[in-house]
Amino acid sequence: MTENNPTTSIIEKTVFPILFALSFSHLLNDTIQSLIPAIYPVIKTSYHLSFSQIGLITLTFQLAASLLQPFVGLYTDKKPQPYSLAVGMGFTLIGLVSLSQSSHFYTILISVSFIGIGSSVFHPEASRMAHAASGGKRGLAQSVFQLGGNAGSALGPLLAAWIIVPYGQFSVVWFSVIALLAIVILTYVGNWYKGFMLLGSKKVNIQTVVNQFSRGKVIFSVCILLLLIFSKYFYMASLTNYFTFYLIDKFKVSVQSSQIYLFVFLFSVAAGTLLGGPIGDKIGRKYVIWASILGTAPFALLLPHASLFWIGVLIVPIGMILASAFSAILVYAQELIPGKVGLVAGLFFGFAFGMGGIGSALLGKLADSTSIEYVFNVCAFLPLIGLLTGFLPNIETKKK
Repeated sequence: MTENNPTTSIIEKTVFPILFALSFSHLLNDTIQSLIPAIYPVIKTSYHLSFSQIGLITLTFQLAASLLQPFVGLYTDKKPQPYSLAVGMGFTLIGLVSLSQSSHFYTILISVSFIGIGSSVFHPEASRMAHAASGGKRGLAQSVFQLGGNAGSALGPLLAAWIIVPYGQFSVVWFSVIALLAIVILTYVGNWYKGFMLLGSKKVNIQTVVNQFSRGKVIFSVCILLLLIFSKYFYMASLTNYFTFYLIDKFKVSVQSSQIYLFVFLFSVAAGTLLGGPIGDKIGRKYVIWASILGTAPFALLLPHASLFWIGVLIVPIGMILASAFSAILVYAQELIPGKVGLVAGLFFGFAFGMGGIGSALLGKLADSTSIEYVFNVCAFLPLIGLLTGFLPNIETKKK
């Protein structure tokens, strides 16, 4: 029987050291990514850049980090590359060193594109390896993986404030140590994954996902999931990029105080990341998606009308509930399209990155033409898109 097969037991076992290594690497990767906007005030002054040029830097990075991801995932679904993560981080390392030495706007664009390419290789393949190490606990694995990324996004601005702002553009090169550390860790992960693929090549009966849905139903469901990602990341863009400006404009708080509120929100996002995956493993992804998108709506609708004190209270459940969405959506999509783990991860990570970049640009333009307070009043309705979850089919996980 398969239960007595040692190969099966190894493959079905959750490999927590690998999950933690991937999560920590995700933290390092997203810490580096978050340095790019942090350096904007420094390079804007040094090179007399316009806001349009700053926007072009963001667009260049986001395009490099998002458009390539589905293609990376599609390729590695067919030809898995155990050491691609370390190679991708090598691109990030080149981008960091180049960014620290850049003396022209166009070399800055080239530098951030290298960092974006590194990110586009990292996310789909790291998600695939987390899936492989899950031992069937796919939601838990994705949540642990995502926790590292959200923690890195929260940590990056703090490190930039302590190092880049006081010491200038060249200090970016010091963060190369982070990239080198990530390369070492990801090489270790690659060694494990190479061994996992050798075991997986043996014919064993492991837990798989069975669905009976037509191609049209799958496409329709993926479109709904992408709309939910749109809702989540547009709303996230409003808070991540413009929350401090909103607090300063409406309540006249200091820049330092507004940053503390932003950190509380980002910390809540990191803390909430662990909720969605494990709960989805137990009760089903669809219910978690319902709760994580639509459940944010009451708090989001109250936020524009709250006092400063209550804003500090509301951003905690908003961050925690909203953060649980992505892991559940990603694993649901991977179960909806079995055997395409890399493609699905690349598509959804890439779309999320793209929506974050586009959302930031469009909301900035809206704020210029109206007001920052108007932006938050409009964005408060975005979580109501979570009602579309009702059209998603139920997916069951079965033993073959």
